[in-house]
Amino acid sequence: MIKLDIEKTFGFISKENVFAYEAQVKAAQEALENGTGKGNDFLGWLHLPSSITKEHLADLKATAQVLRDNCEVVIVAGIGGSYLGTRAVIEALSNSFTWLQDKKTAPVMIYAGHNIGEDYLYELTEFLKDKKFGVINISKSGTTTETALAFRLLKKQCEDQRGKDMAKKVIVAITDAKKGAARVTANNEGYKSFIIPDNVGGRFSVLTPVGLLPIAIAGFDIEKLVAGAANMEKACGKDVPFAENPAAIYAATRNELYKSGKKIEILVNFNPKLHYVSEWWKQLYGESEGKENKGIFPAAVDFSTDLHSMGQWIQEGERTIFETVISVEKTNHKLQVPSDEANLDGLNFLAGKRVDEVNKMAELGTQLAHVDGGVPNMRIVIPTLNEETIGGLLYFFEIGCGISGYVLGVNPFDQPGVEAYKKNMFALLNKPGYEAESKAIQARL
Repeated sequence: MIKLDIEKTFGFISKENVFAYEAQVKAAQEALENGTGKGNDFLGWLHLPSSITKEHLADLKATAQVLRDNCEVVIVAGIGGSYLGTRAVIEALSNSFTWLQDKKTAPVMIYAGHNIGEDYLYELTEFLKDKKFGVINISKSGTTTETALAFRLLKKQCEDQRGKDMAKKVIVAITDAKKGAARVTANNEGYKSFIIPDNVGGRFSVLTPVGLLPIAIAGFDIEKLVAGAANMEKACGKDVPFAENPAAIYAATRNELYKSGKKIEILVNFNPKLHYVSEWWKQLYGESEGKENKGIFPAAVDFSTDLHSMGQWIQEGERTIFETVISVEKTNHKLQVPSDEANLDGLNFLAGKRVDEVNKMAELGTQLAHVDGGVPNMRIVIPTLNEETIGGLLYFFEIGCGISGYVLGVNPFDQPGVEAYKKNMFALLNKPGYEAESKAIQARL
């Protein structure tokens, strides 16, 4: 189970002020539970872990097996929440060098539809020319530019290489139940499809088929992932006392730090497998809270790597930051530092110690140095990296985000600002229906 330690925020803020949020947090939890707050039509994630049926998981696993049996490579086509949560889980649980191994136990997972890089897409299509590949197309509308463009390329290549019948077998749509281009395509082509619930926004969708299907294809236990999330759902429920609810304490602490002038939250890990958890977290909190000229800016670093780059700024830069450290108690493997007779690197004092002990001392030393340098620190402790703990961590951040957004006073479930660039892009590309916008934007150039 996840543990949250906020002791090293005290001295910057007080425990009394954090606990003074209890009533606000309780009201936020009640609003989430009763559906009375802003964005209440997007609360399907709230009790999703505990409501997922065995039959649904069995259907996902059966479909995953079809792709595992028929594909060397599976491309997840999606952007934002339609791929970040998936990638976070797969990267956290995978062997870091699986893609280099000759003998693989699962298809290689590749991601597309999250950029419009011509070189990236060209190199992807070249790589796939001699591969048995399948595609998971993830889009509610089917018209999101980045994903739709990638899927158009991949669909044609899959049909050309593998034939229409096999393409029908290895292309899966995860989309709206009734409407949208992706739904029409899936129905017309006869693709196996799964539904993105209307009441679950993309950045909260990792425990829907959006995440569960590709995670199962990658060879991980989605039943355990869901169970871990369900345990955290229970641990962070509205009837859990404030002092015992880690998500409630997290939401209160970060809001009090924000109120005290700490405008940037840096999510820190000391395990490189958690890099994409940070990327997913940045979208979750940035898109949920960055509204109405409010919101903590979510940033992330990988330590100790970034101590040799961003470390200087964090130690001595503007004091508008706080850190939230994800700390993994136990690694899954053991590796000891060997002794060296010449000792030219001066590391014999570490001989016989586990590498993780060195890493843990780097973590503790960094925390102490940053606190001394004026950076409040929270610490999220998870026992180890496995399906249950990752599932719990995902839900912890989701419920913490919902509570925190309501305490901040914004709608954490919409994203009104993300359409501005699309309007300009379509105008610049002379999309039909954008003639007036095209004329206006040309006048500005």
